[in-house]
Amino acid sequence: MPHAYRDHYFHRAKKEHFLARAVYKLEEIQQKYRFMKRGDRVLDLGAAPGSWMQFTERVIGPRGLLVGIDIQPIDHDFPDHVVALQRDIFDPGTVVELAERYAPFDVVLSDMAPKTSGIKVADAARSEVLFEQALAAALGTLRPGGHFLAKIFQGQDFHRVLKQVKQHFGWVKVVKPDASRKQSKEIYILALRFKGGRPV
Repeated sequence: MPHAYRDHYFHRAKKEHFLARAVYKLEEIQQKYRFMKRGDRVLDLGAAPGSWMQFTERVIGPRGLLVGIDIQPIDHDFPDHVVALQRDIFDPGTVVELAERYAPFDVVLSDMAPKTSGIKVADAARSEVLFEQALAAALGTLRPGGHFLAKIFQGQDFHRVLKQVKQHFGWVKVVKPDASRKQSKEIYILALRFKGGRPV
C-alpha cells in the first residue's frame, strides 16, 4: 500500500483489527442514518477483504444473516451467521443464486470500485457500470421497504444514475463520508424504502 494512504484511518483500522480502512466509511453512514438493525439480512457486494462484513455482522448480530460476495476470495474467519462467496456479480447466475438461496434482503451494500487508471472519465464510466450492476442486484433481491447503499465515482452520467435510483426508492441521499480521501471522486448513494417490483 502506498505510504501516502497510511493516514490515521489506516492506523486505526490496524489497531482495531479491521481488515481495511474502508470500514470507517460504512460506520459513519450507519451511525448517522441507522439503516441497518439487529436481525437484518444483508448482502455485501465487492466485500473483499471483508472490513464492511466485520462491521455489519456486529450490527445485525447472530439472528441476522450476512452474505458477502467478491470476485476475490474473502479470507477471514467469520461467525456462523455470515456467508462469504467468491462470485462474479456480472455472472447472471450469481443474482439468481442470491435470489433463490438467500433473498429477500433487508439491506444491499456495495463498495465495488474499478481498478483506477488515473483517467477520470474512464474510471467514472467503469464505476457507473459497477454501480448499475449493484443496483440491478438490489432490485432483484431486496424486500419492499429495504435499503441500498453503494459507491460510485462522480462522472458525466451521475445524475442519470441518481434519477434511476430515485425511481425505485422512497428516499435518496448522496453522502461523502469523512473517511473518503479528500482527493477521491468517490461518493455513496444511500437509498431507503425500496418500492418493490422487479427491474425494468
